[in-house]
Amino acid sequence: MRKSDPSLQSTSSSAARTIPSKKPFLSWIYAPSPAGFIFALRTTLAACLALGLAFLMELDSPAWAAMTVWSVAQLTRGESLSKARWRIIGTLIGACAALVFMGISPQAPWLFFPLIALWIGVCSGLATFVSNFRSYALVLAGYTCSIVCMDAAPDGNNVFTYAVSRSSYIVLGVLCETFVAFLFSFNLERLAHLQVRTKLQAALTLISQTLSNILGQERGALTAARKQFGTILQMNDQIEFAEMEMGAHGHEGDHARAALAAVSTLLSRGFGLATRLQLLSHQHQDFETISEEILLFLKAFPERLAKESEVPDLLADLQHIRDICRQYAAPHRLVTYKKIDNHSKLNTPEVDHLTANDDATFSRSELDERILFISLGELLGDLEQAISEYHASTHSVRGDHFQFQRHAHRDTKLAIYNGIRGALAVLVTSLIYEVTAWPQGLHFIGLTSLICGLYATRENPVLGTTNFLKGTVAAWCVAWVLVIVLMPMVKTYEPLMLIIGGAMMLGGLAKANPSTAGAASAYGLLMPSMLGLQNHHVMDEMAFYNENLATVLAAVVSVSVFRSILPFNSRDERFRLRRAMLKELRILAHPNYTPNISAWVGHSTDRFARLVRHTGPTETPLIEACIQGTLATLTLGLNIIRLRALMNREYLPESARRPVALVLHYIEHSTKRHERAARVARAAIRRLRALDAQDETHDTITHLEITRALAYLVVIAYTLHMNRNFLDESKPFIGEEPVSATINPLPQPRLAS
Repeated sequence: MRKSDPSLQSTSSSAARTIPSKKPFLSWIYAPSPAGFIFALRTTLAACLALGLAFLMELDSPAWAAMTVWSVAQLTRGESLSKARWRIIGTLIGACAALVFMGISPQAPWLFFPLIALWIGVCSGLATFVSNFRSYALVLAGYTCSIVCMDAAPDGNNVFTYAVSRSSYIVLGVLCETFVAFLFSFNLERLAHLQVRTKLQAALTLISQTLSNILGQERGALTAARKQFGTILQMNDQIEFAEMEMGAHGHEGDHARAALAAVSTLLSRGFGLATRLQLLSHQHQDFETISEEILLFLKAFPERLAKESEVPDLLADLQHIRDICRQYAAPHRLVTYKKIDNHSKLNTPEVDHLTANDDATFSRSELDERILFISLGELLGDLEQAISEYHASTHSVRGDHFQFQRHAHRDTKLAIYNGIRGALAVLVTSLIYEVTAWPQGLHFIGLTSLICGLYATRENPVLGTTNFLKGTVAAWCVAWVLVIVLMPMVKTYEPLMLIIGGAMMLGGLAKANPSTAGAASAYGLLMPSMLGLQNHHVMDEMAFYNENLATVLAAVVSVSVFRSILPFNSRDERFRLRRAMLKELRILAHPNYTPNISAWVGHSTDRFARLVRHTGPTETPLIEACIQGTLATLTLGLNIIRLRALMNREYLPESARRPVALVLHYIEHSTKRHERAARVARAAIRRLRALDAQDETHDTITHLEITRALAYLVVIAYTLHMNRNFLDESKPFIGEEPVSATINPLPQPRLAS
């Protein structure tokens, strides 16, 4: 059971005292931030421009051009450019799908509506497997097809006209938003490069502080380190958008993502080093001397990293320290022990014999120090890689073809749930339309598919659709004032834009405010469509109530579907993520599988970030234990991968390979409790320690490989022992039991009698 950390308590209490006071109510209206005001102004101007051009072109639904502007407009230009590109792609796919569905189901509503529902479900499910605005393109393909089909349902001969019109609105809105945003953008490429550099410097500075805390063995170092995983994942998304702003000149974005991946690996290796520092014998004079030198290096690291001219010297100093670690990791102080008979025959009966005395200990300070030097050298290697990738991301490299693909966790069950919810929402609204013959029923179906599509890919769609309902109600209220009171007073474009522009400006300020951004998205998207904008007439009261009732009811139905059909459950999600992680962990140990460190780190950090996002405002002891178990499993998997790589190099003698292979075998086939795998790992540690001590025929490389194997097995044995309940995927995790003090998680070899 972990003890509470007084330093963390004091830190949290001091942080609580420094939390700024809550902003006054509606301060985002009368005291917006400069960036928020500029965003609202440029988006309003772009929407008014799109409306004016749509009126000029005599488009039948000019409001869709303004809706597109508000849909693609984001606070940063990179996000807007990315969303605009994927919105066009999704619209074209959806328009083509509409032509196909209308062609294969003429005058057959009981075939037509299930086809649309199936298409929405497939698009929503597939969108769960991709990230950022790529998922938006897939759901857009779904609801674009639905909207075009519903518009063309009364007369299928016009489906091509509606598909072209829909595509025209989208392209017009995207072009207007891009043009106006370009007028407000200054030195976009230079600022994007500066943003990426600043974010990477911040990440590397944080990791240098974390490593200093770990080497100094300060209390609370691991707790502070684990909080950086969520920050790193957010930086990944921001770098992708900044890459759009930098343009297609080089591969700076790929190098930046590779640097962040190296930082994630570095954090995990830091957890392993902290474990070894805790378990292995202390009072290592040489290691303490090198640690002090590294601490001095890390202390000056942030200042030197900020100077581009210092980076080559920084890498040279780091390489020098790594060379020192390699020298001290060499077996230059070997101690001879008596030979153990039959050491290459590690079969199951021998394992039973070896694991019968897990509490046997024997001091091997020299070997422990070599293990620490091996671990420290590999950690510095990851730091060197992160710095090198950071340096490559700061400028274009001629002839550079480097590419880095980020690996994200794919939740199949969540994708199926999203598809089922989207399909059922369309089926329910279609049934309502067929039973009631409501004149606005087709519009009702189209908007329901739009709302469900937008929020189907959310990890917790209930919260998203609830905010969407609030924004829809607010849009209805503002639209009522505009349509009933103000718009009948004007007859020309200019005063109309003054009226509508004020309402749009309000929505832009709300979208720039984090607490109201969710509802403001619905407000900006739906408010123009509620105004009934046309070239030659103004919407009357009866049309306003009839048409906009369908919009409000669509939001109500969407919220009801997401709350009642397969609702989000955080406990079920934790169990599902843990089982997926443990299944992948067992695959890593399979001898015929080639593991990938970047894939394992990407999947694990994605799961970790999702777990943290859904913890709520306060962390319970169970959530704390889940987070600790997730990071422990991440570290366990990395050490398994390194152990597999060590086995593939074939420098280990057969007498050392057999116990290591047995450890991997038991990890691969342990689906419930991992006590036997932990006992076998402890037996392997004892065997390899004895081999390193008694066999003088091995060369230096062989001894180094044995030391590396011991470094990995130390963490594996300890993690298996301390996280027994979390590693049991057969049942939900309810916390770890107190570890028995009679069992030594890290045994030492015994002298032969």
